[in-house]
Amino acid sequence: MALPTNGRVIIDTTVGEIDIELWSKETPKTCRNFITLALEGYYDGVIFHRVVPGFLVQTGDRTGTGGGGESIYGGASSTQPFEDEIHPRLRFAHRGIVAMANNGTKNSNDSQFIITLDRADELHGKHTLFGRCMGDTIYNVMKIGEMELGENERPVYPPKIKSIRIVDNPFDDIVPRITAAEKRAQQRAREAAQKEREEAERRKGAKKNVALLSFGEDEDPNAEPVSLPKKGKGIARPDLMDTTGQLPDFINKPTTSQPSKPIAGSTNPADDRPKKKKEEDITKIREKHAQELASSANVRKTEIANLEAEIRSLQKRRGGGDSDDELEAMRKQKKTKSYLEEELARYSKGRGLHSKRDAGGKRVKDESNVLAALNAFRGKLARVEVEMPDAEDGDGKDTEKEGPALADDPGIEVDDDAGFLSHALHFPKDDGEETMKAERDYEVIDPRVRGARAKEEERQRKKQQREKQGRGRNRY
Repeated sequence: MALPTNGRVIIDTTVGEIDIELWSKETPKTCRNFITLALEGYYDGVIFHRVVPGFLVQTGDRTGTGGGGESIYGGASSTQPFEDEIHPRLRFAHRGIVAMANNGTKNSNDSQFIITLDRADELHGKHTLFGRCMGDTIYNVMKIGEMELGENERPVYPPKIKSIRIVDNPFDDIVPRITAAEKRAQQRAREAAQKEREEAERRKGAKKNVALLSFGEDEDPNAEPVSLPKKGKGIARPDLMDTTGQLPDFINKPTTSQPSKPIAGSTNPADDRPKKKKEEDITKIREKHAQELASSANVRKTEIANLEAEIRSLQKRRGGGDSDDELEAMRKQKKTKSYLEEELARYSKGRGLHSKRDAGGKRVKDESNVLAALNAFRGKLARVEVEMPDAEDGDGKDTEKEGPALADDPGIEVDDDAGFLSHALHFPKDDGEETMKAERDYEVIDPRVRGARAKEEERQRKKQQREKQGRGRNRY
C-alpha cells in the first residue's frame, strides 16, 4: 500500500509537463528545500544535464555541469548541504521515483534531483526519496531518457525546465528569500543596465566627425575652422598653363565692364554639330526602314506569284487546262451559297415548304406531292388486297403471289415485301371464362379501403366493449 502524499508540483519542461506528488510528511526537510527553491525560481531555465538510459535523468544544477547546486540552509550569505532522510517504506520499486542527488557521500544534498526510468534497488539507502511522477506525465520523462547522448552521459540537445508551478504547498510558513517574479524583474533590469553600458561605451569610442555641419552648440571655440571638402570632378585646362613661368598675354589685357553679347543671327558651329548629326541619324533610320518595308513587300509579291504559278501547273497536270483569264474570272466570281443553305434547300424540296400564291395573293402550301404519295399508297393497298387474298394452305402458311419483278430476277434480293399490307388482327370471341379466371386468381388491394375497413372494425370492437361494461354495471 502506497503512503499518502501531501504536496504537489508540476514541472513544465520543453518536452511537456511532469506532475510530481511529494511525501512531505516522511521527508519534510527535503520537500521544504525543493518547494522553496521552486518558489524562488531557482529551477527556471535549468537543463537536464545527465541522462542514463534505462536508469535515471538528473537536473537541478544552474551551472549545467553537474558540479554545482545550493540549498536554502546555511543562511543568506552561504549555503550548505543538508542531511539525508531515508524512510524504510519508501523504495525505488518502479519508474518515476523522484529523489535527491548527491556527490557519492552521505548528507550531501543540495538542489540537484533525479527521476528514475526503471526499478533501481541499488539506490535504496543512498538517496533521499521524496516524490513520484503521476499519471501519463511519466511518458515525458521517458522521452528525456531516449534522447541522443554525447560524452559523459550528457544529452546533445538537453531539455530545459521552463518553470515549476506549486499546486499544493504543504508548508504555509515558507517565506522565500526572493520570488520568481522578483527574480525575473531583476534579470530584466540587469539586461537593461548592460545594454545601457554597452551603448555608452559605443558612444564614447566613436570619433567626432568635424566635417559635418552643426549649429554651433557642440563646437569648440578654440578649435580652428575646418573647411569642408568639395566634391566633384576637377576641371583641367592645359591650354591655360604657362610652361615658361610667365603669365598669359590675355591677363594683362584690359577687360571691358560689360560682357560681350553674341551677334544676332550668328550661330556657333560647335553647337550645331550635334543637332546635324542627330538629324542625319534619324534620316538614315527612316531610309533604312523604308528599304526594309519595300523589300518585304517585294518578297511577299514574289511568293504570291510563285504560288499562283504552282497552282496553274497543278491544274494543267490534272487536265483542267484553265487559262489565266479563267483563273482571274474565278477570283472575281461572287461568293456562292454556303453548305448549310444548300442542305436546307435540299431538305425543304418536295415537303410542302414551297408555297404558291392564289388569286387573292395569299401564300398557299403546295401539297400535291403529299397527295400523290397518299394516292399511290392507297392503290398499292388495293392491289395487295386483290392479288394476295387472306388465305391459308394446308400447312398453315399464307400463300402469296409473286410479282413479275421477283419472277424475272429471283437471284437479286429486293426489299419490296408487301405481305404486311394484307395482315389483319383477329381476337378470339370472349365467352367470359378468362374474366372469371382473372377475378378468381387475382385480387386488387386498395390500401385506402383496407385502412377504412380496419377503422370500422376498431369502432365495432369498442362499441361491443362499452355494451358489455354497461350490462355488467346493470347486473350489480
